[in-house]
Amino acid sequence: MSVKPKILFVRNTTAPADIPQPIGESFEVVEVQTPLQALMHLNQEPFFGVYFDVRNSDQRNRLSHPLQHAQTLDALPDGVALLDADNTIVWANRRLHEWSDGANPEGSNFYAALGSPEILGPDFCPFHTVLATGSSSSSTLRLNESRYFQIHAAAVLEEGGAAQHLIVTVRDVTTEMLQQQKLTAIHKAGQELADLTPDEVLGMTVEDRIELLKSNILHYTQDLLNFDVVEVRLLDQQQGRLEPLLSVGIDDDAANRKLFAQTLGNGVTGFVAATGKSYLCEDTTEDPLYIEGFQGARSSLTVPLMLHDQVIGTFNVESPDIRAFSESDLQFLEIFSRDVAVALNTLELLVAQSANVAQASVEAIHSAVALPVDEILNDAVNTMERYIGHEPEVVERLKRILRNARDIKRMIQKVGEKMAPSQAVLASSQIDERPKLRGRRVLVADADEDVRQHAHALLERYGCVVETAHDAEETLCMVRNSHADHAYDAIISDIGLPDMSGSQLYRRLQKMMDPTPMVLMTGFGYDPGHSIVKARQAGLHPKAILYKPFRLDQLLETVETVIEEVGNVTKA
Repeated sequence: MSVKPKILFVRNTTAPADIPQPIGESFEVVEVQTPLQALMHLNQEPFFGVYFDVRNSDQRNRLSHPLQHAQTLDALPDGVALLDADNTIVWANRRLHEWSDGANPEGSNFYAALGSPEILGPDFCPFHTVLATGSSSSSTLRLNESRYFQIHAAAVLEEGGAAQHLIVTVRDVTTEMLQQQKLTAIHKAGQELADLTPDEVLGMTVEDRIELLKSNILHYTQDLLNFDVVEVRLLDQQQGRLEPLLSVGIDDDAANRKLFAQTLGNGVTGFVAATGKSYLCEDTTEDPLYIEGFQGARSSLTVPLMLHDQVIGTFNVESPDIRAFSESDLQFLEIFSRDVAVALNTLELLVAQSANVAQASVEAIHSAVALPVDEILNDAVNTMERYIGHEPEVVERLKRILRNARDIKRMIQKVGEKMAPSQAVLASSQIDERPKLRGRRVLVADADEDVRQHAHALLERYGCVVETAHDAEETLCMVRNSHADHAYDAIISDIGLPDMSGSQLYRRLQKMMDPTPMVLMTGFGYDPGHSIVKARQAGLHPKAILYKPFRLDQLLETVETVIEEVGNVTKA
């Protein structure tokens, strides 16, 4: 017995069935009263065709339109479903079938068909809202920790304006949600990089905080970003050199390689530091900029560490896989690197603050102690001269006082050096090295206490051993009683001391020191008695003049010139 093919007959709900005789004889007729019922039957079983009651043109038009576009709906990347008032799926496109684990979702509860996901809002009853108000509504569903859907529901208005059915679109937003979660986690991690409680800070040195920062960078890079090969370098702004801060998985030779912020000859890292632009190397074997970081690396991703639009370093990750990094990885690393730069700057400020506090402490000690110690030296020398040749025991005691006073001053400098951090995280505004001045003994003669105070503060920063005198006679006493191990490398004197002029002092010193490392200070254009001219005629170095107020660099360069000149004469 042959089975007749089926035909779907959509009839007028108020009129009796009027099926043409040829159709009734040749086909098995399945009658439905609404377009929605027709859609449900069409998705549940095959039909040879659809027959419309011509008297119901409205239903024919309403049904024929979605039927004409069924193929289009099936091809959509988003899911589409028609729901009744009980949230039962009347019709679903192919994508929604796939998301229902391949089972036919029609006739099932919408949420059950999707695996009973959790509703995250903002509308926790979106379908009820649409049926009750007629307005569309959206919400986000979470199926598990790694699957998210966004749904949008709109009402299908029936006769009389009532909403009994819903059109629901379903979009897989897993990638966007996971990316947003990762961005949030990265930002939170970045904020926590150098975030310490007051109690933690109290018990940590700057070096400890640097190590903690490096540890946190590595932890979040590996566990959050899933990058195993990491290299962070910091840019020395003065020399343009990229100094290694952190490297994991990088070969030792590569980690210690000298790199500069230059576009050529310094690999991808140098290029990124020089241009301030991120660089995605998809295949190291074909990239002309790439320099091997670890053996077998096939791709790399390098971003600049930026702070206030200035490059302060680079962040590089590498992989043994070709094209291992995506645009998302680039975005993640750039965001994380901004927080890393801020954290590094925080530590830079901590180092600078520590250095400033140390410097302020040392200068405070100088202010309170250095000049009184100079007074002891002056008094001891003056007293000793009175007893020379008369009381040898007293002279020896005074010499011990001199040694002890000088030891006290030297101890002050050592304490200051220990208090100041030896290294900063970044290339900061540390004092320039002046090797010609370190360890040099300088005697400053001026009646003005502020000048003597500033001499200590300025010159001792560069390692000079500074002593002072009030007038010319004290200066001569100090020089006479300075033995070989305490000889002065430079003598700076005001041209108008209370007891004699600068030129007179220079000629007196010439009889005691040969060569004579003398520097004269004067107000600009003020030279009573032509002291400078006379001193130059007597042999004073042409550059051994300082015009007040002078800059620090002028003071340093002038003292260096005199020390170097004396050294050359001595060698000759």
